[in-house]
Amino acid sequence: MRLLVTGISSNLGRLVASLALQQGHTVIGIDRRPWPDAPRAIEMHAVDLQKRAAEDVFRTRRPDAVVHLATVSHTSDDADDRHRINLGGTRAAFDYSDRYGVGACVFVGRHTFYGAAPDTPLYHIETDPPLAVATFPELADLVAADLFAASALWRVPRMRTVILRMCYTIGPSRKGTLAHYLRGPRVPMVLGFDPLYQLMHEEDAARAIVLTAHNAAERELRGVFNVAGPPPMPLSSVIRVAGRRALPLPEPLLPRLFGHFGLPRLPSQSIEHLKHSVVVDDTAFREATGFDHTWDEGEALRSFRFA
Repeated sequence: MRLLVTGISSNLGRLVASLALQQGHTVIGIDRRPWPDAPRAIEMHAVDLQKRAAEDVFRTRRPDAVVHLATVSHTSDDADDRHRINLGGTRAAFDYSDRYGVGACVFVGRHTFYGAAPDTPLYHIETDPPLAVATFPELADLVAADLFAASALWRVPRMRTVILRMCYTIGPSRKGTLAHYLRGPRVPMVLGFDPLYQLMHEEDAARAIVLTAHNAAERELRGVFNVAGPPPMPLSSVIRVAGRRALPLPEPLLPRLFGHFGLPRLPSQSIEHLKHSVVVDDTAFREATGFDHTWDEGEALRSFRFA
């Protein structure tokens, strides 16, 4: 399989590319950020996805499958730039894939698509509506990118489109949303709340993505799938196993304390995610692909703790 990975220089992109290479696939990467120590066998293109040079990669290399990872979730980033990358970049990746005959296109999204609220179901299924815009407006462009990618299922029926809504990833890279939250010795919680958190090891996440791309390229896999690893666990347990100390604080104080006294810098809207669970049902993905996680929750968190 000739696999093109956008956002290849991200931590997850590097894991996906390296694993695909180990499995004998040809890997092509697009990212405006460098990957100085990339394996020599990976064909790297340091270009912006929305520039003509990126389209030329699709036109000349004609990949069998595309994995689109070139999105950002950091709410500290400039809002205009985040919107351009998330929605504009996703549109470019799918337009190029359609234009140049790509057989399969995989969009890697996030389970936070469903939003955190007190009245949402414990386990979200793929047909549940996106509530993240209401509870966390900074995620609006990621929700829009997910919905645009999903529209390719009917706009481009020739192409096998797969949307993955993945739970939090954690591992020795110490990168990602959950790792940022757990980075300090003391981790804030909302007093009186201990929601269930769902996580998976970053290597399992990479395996799920490569497996999806292969199945979509070689078979008839298409659709929207939730992706998760081991069962969810209380946030207090996540913090403890990660070797940190939970710091329950009254909700009105949290916005003023974020970013101070060693606490993570978080937007005030993230408080909803410290109060309520966002947990997904991944049964459909496991049945469609045969995927099973290899790291349990304790192993994943300890790999982060002792990295």
